[in-house]
Amino acid sequence: MSLYIGIDLGTSAVKLLLMDGAGKIQNIVSREYPLYFPHPGWSEQKPEDWWNGVEEGLDELIADCDKSQIAGIGIGGQMHGLVALDEKDDVIRPAMLWNDGRTQKQTDYLNNVIGKKKLSEYTANIAFAGFTAPKILWMKEEEPDNFAKIRKIMLPKDYIAFKLSGVHCTDYSDASGMLLLDVKNKKWSKEMLEICGITEDVMPKLFESYESVGDILPELAERFGIPKNVKIVAGAGDNAAAAVGTGTVGDGMCNISLGTSGTIFISSKEFGVDEHNALHSFDHADGKYHLMGCMLSAASCNKWWMDEIIGTKDYAGEQTKIEKLGENHVFFLPYLMGERSPHNNPNARGTFIGMTMDTTRADMTQAVLEGVAFAIRDSFEVAKSLGIKIDRTKICGGGAKSPLWKKIFANVLGIKVDVIESEEGPGYGGAMLAAVACGEFATVEEAAAKLVKIVDTIEPDAELVAKYNDRYAKFVKIYPTVKELFDTVTI
Repeated sequence: MSLYIGIDLGTSAVKLLLMDGAGKIQNIVSREYPLYFPHPGWSEQKPEDWWNGVEEGLDELIADCDKSQIAGIGIGGQMHGLVALDEKDDVIRPAMLWNDGRTQKQTDYLNNVIGKKKLSEYTANIAFAGFTAPKILWMKEEEPDNFAKIRKIMLPKDYIAFKLSGVHCTDYSDASGMLLLDVKNKKWSKEMLEICGITEDVMPKLFESYESVGDILPELAERFGIPKNVKIVAGAGDNAAAAVGTGTVGDGMCNISLGTSGTIFISSKEFGVDEHNALHSFDHADGKYHLMGCMLSAASCNKWWMDEIIGTKDYAGEQTKIEKLGENHVFFLPYLMGERSPHNNPNARGTFIGMTMDTTRADMTQAVLEGVAFAIRDSFEVAKSLGIKIDRTKICGGGAKSPLWKKIFANVLGIKVDVIESEEGPGYGGAMLAAVACGEFATVEEAAAKLVKIVDTIEPDAELVAKYNDRYAKFVKIYPTVKELFDTVTI
């Protein structure tokens, strides 16, 4: 039976997964690498560290398998990061990551001078500080010598695909988050390239996520002891890869990811953009489109509350003290790192409101969990306003291990929440895309239908849904009321 490798290039570690053609996971390994913060608000990594982690991880991953059966390698990974290569394909400077905040000046220039209307027309999106185009402008303005050396621009996972195949490539889903792609027409935006001062020959070749970009380099096939015709597959940005791994493909499917950041991901056969660009409108790994709301702090809000504020690692124990859902008078705005969807405000901050003398520790914990769910609902409501009908969602990520949090989500959103068997998200999605590229499945939809299994469903309770509708109506009034304060209290 053929074997497929999925690579998930995360922010703290790379996770590698070995899957057989029936979807069974044979092995998983990971390698950590450092994050660098050279200045406040900056966030960087060295692409060389990623590649070292992949090399070491691959050695361990396939040590005990029949290497002759390895057929393809698919890659998912952190989006938006800027990898710049010179004429020798050497890395010019450390990669600026998705959570790097140095580009506010360039982001404001794009949104306010070029204008959100034009950006949306060119790319279906507006500028966010984490996107790639503002990073290119920053490099042009702040590091002109480095900018002059650029011969190729890539995204983080594409650097790994390049090291494996020798091909400068990207896929449509990941390219959608650069603010350089005409998402609707699936081509580089000439207007945006011109605005950034670069030419199309600097950009990687575009592929569908399930397409092979080429075979593994002969010297690497020999080094790893695998066949020379192993296909290197374009793969997808982490959210699109996770969507494949959770079976969120086809029209109107939904997935919520509760990781460090949080996303609501809605797949669609039709291209769509909301009038305020509150949601990202991107290409999907199944060849169609998707809408995505991204909040910068999700499960990390609970981690912060547990670890830093009340000082406990007993997450489950704290949640057992929560008794009355839908009746909490404490609210929490989960904007610990600013916010992306739908507010696009890097100055937004975490905020508790509604405490009284009888407020308990459990009330505060509950407010954190509910605040994240309410913030996801903000994006969910935008999708509904576009006429998209969603009656159920899958859920994944570290936060999805909490039964209480899943129950809160089912009732805050008023939809069924499906739990899937595999929790391996982007890595599993990468392996599935490799299997499609190698002909194991005819389409991404077929792979998802055959491999992704639902093991539990949380049903919403009508009475609790009504209570949460009332709480949410109060929640949505808080941010507009305190928005101006954030500009004055943010350091």
